[in-house]
Amino acid sequence: MPISGRKVPPRAIEKEQATVASSISGREVELPAMWNRMFEPRVLTEHGPDGFAKLAELPGAESLEWCYGCGKCVPVCPVDVVGEYGPRKLHRKVQTGFDLLSDPDLWLCTSCGNCLRVCPKEVDMIQIMPAAREAALTEGNVPGELQEVFEKTFRYGNALGENPRRRAQWTRDAGVPVRILPKEPGPVDVLFYVEDYWSYHPRGQEAARAFARVAHALDIDWAILGHEEKTLGDSQRLAGEKGLFDALVEDVTATLAKYEFNRIVTPDPHGFNALVKEYPKRGHEFDALHYTQLLAPLVDRITWAKELPYTVTFHDPCYLGRHNGEYDAPRTLINAIPGIELREMGRCRQNGYCCGGGGGGMWLDGFTRDYTSERLSERRVREAAETGADMLVVCCPYEVSRFEDAAKSTGNAHLKVRDIIELIDEAMEHGR
Repeated sequence: MPISGRKVPPRAIEKEQATVASSISGREVELPAMWNRMFEPRVLTEHGPDGFAKLAELPGAESLEWCYGCGKCVPVCPVDVVGEYGPRKLHRKVQTGFDLLSDPDLWLCTSCGNCLRVCPKEVDMIQIMPAAREAALTEGNVPGELQEVFEKTFRYGNALGENPRRRAQWTRDAGVPVRILPKEPGPVDVLFYVEDYWSYHPRGQEAARAFARVAHALDIDWAILGHEEKTLGDSQRLAGEKGLFDALVEDVTATLAKYEFNRIVTPDPHGFNALVKEYPKRGHEFDALHYTQLLAPLVDRITWAKELPYTVTFHDPCYLGRHNGEYDAPRTLINAIPGIELREMGRCRQNGYCCGGGGGGMWLDGFTRDYTSERLSERRVREAAETGADMLVVCCPYEVSRFEDAAKSTGNAHLKVRDIIELIDEAMEHGR
């Protein structure tokens, strides 16, 4: 309270016991002295700043110390919804002697970026986690399933450990010709960077074939790299394997330098993020688009053959939406499909919930099972089912298989999961 122009702090009076009466019920409630002491400063004396000092030595990990404990990050953290997590909680643990580099919490963050969106101190988990994980890797602290993915990526150039010669196998059943640049070199407008899950995963391959048919119908000049393609590696980078990512950048850019193209288009928001943010840092600039950004401006050229009687809801991929600001292109395509009714989930766009696949989470479901009450994909499927939609629509290669599994495990098998491109293909009456 100001006295003579000066702000004077209130004087605390602690009593051993006090009794207050409710103004509503009149019931008396006893308040022990501990309630008074909760308003006094509590100084940590048992622990030093060693934990923060260790992180501050890692380029990118300095900002965890900037946290001043407002706690805004915790309710928006998708992992905290199904567990006990959040940057504020990690900060508190480091304050009290917790070693982040050797603790399981290091691997739970999906790098979805929702905490950074609300943090007034710009504590950046997108920088902190890869830096800390890289340091943990050098100490040999890495979950076995993630180490296996790193080894497959190093050996085969893809996270699934598939034979590179089979990368273009999906094109055989596309129903339209697909140009493969190593076999048919020459200038091309769109280099379609298929990435791992559309190249190899059976459900991803269905989406890749749908894209081929739609691109063919729209007379887009496009081609793929076939067996010369390697993963762009962004999820490996965020999982801590910066050295592997840098090696992939060298291999990928050496391959790209062999061909003449105007734009790179990819269905993978993680690969898209690498092309627009990480490759330029290393001197490689490209005109890169997500496939929804390629097709949204062309929607008036699409000849629809039938209406689709579906009520759908849409899941925003973290690395297309929150990380790169693209929320409208997918919705433009969905709303253009005749017969489709789109119902938004409560958490959508900037506050969209994470599927759990980012930051290496795609390969850590077995590990995170011991630290969460359910998978993030299961939580998201429940939210999708609550809208009353009969279909969950996505545009990230990680999500179809994750959400299909989650729909079955949560008793929501009636909820179909489709990529946007599959719906476009169906409405053009190319596919099923």
